[in-house]
Amino acid sequence: MRTHARIAAVLTAGTLTALIAGPAQATEYSSVLKVRGIQYDAPGTDSNKCSTGNTRQEYLTIKNYSAKTTVNLKGYVVKDAAGNHFTFSANHYLQPGDYVKLRGGNGTESDANNVAYRASCNFMWNNDKDTIYLYKPSGAHADTHAYTKAKNDRDRNGYITYH
Repeated sequence: MRTHARIAAVLTAGTLTALIAGPAQATEYSSVLKVRGIQYDAPGTDSNKCSTGNTRQEYLTIKNYSAKTTVNLKGYVVKDAAGNHFTFSANHYLQPGDYVKLRGGNGTESDANNVAYRASCNFMWNNDKDTIYLYKPSGAHADTHAYTKAKNDRDRNGYITYH
């Protein structure tokens, strides 16, 4: 009995060590909506003035990867590592293969031109590193991506592509 208990303890400890020491990988969630890409560093000098700033050039692209299902974004939430968030409060339907760009700045949240505005001229995404969280209306994860400028933006254009 004691031998079996020791083996179980060693295996459990070894498994935990392997899980903790294992390589960092993106987690795949069961969602047809995924983050397609992010323009985390808007072109030009950063300015969050609504009238003359470049926050409208900072955006997150969310794509419907389903072959058959139309998805309503209403209730989906986008967050960053600091807790900044945006909740889609209006009906916004993404047909299969369709996408929406969630931009900074003022504007409407509608199906027009596949753009929704956060109604905030403050930057949401950090230029050096950040984490993007996409949550379903139920609160379940839909997609998550962490980035660093040095590691993930090899051409240094302020844009990173996922999926």
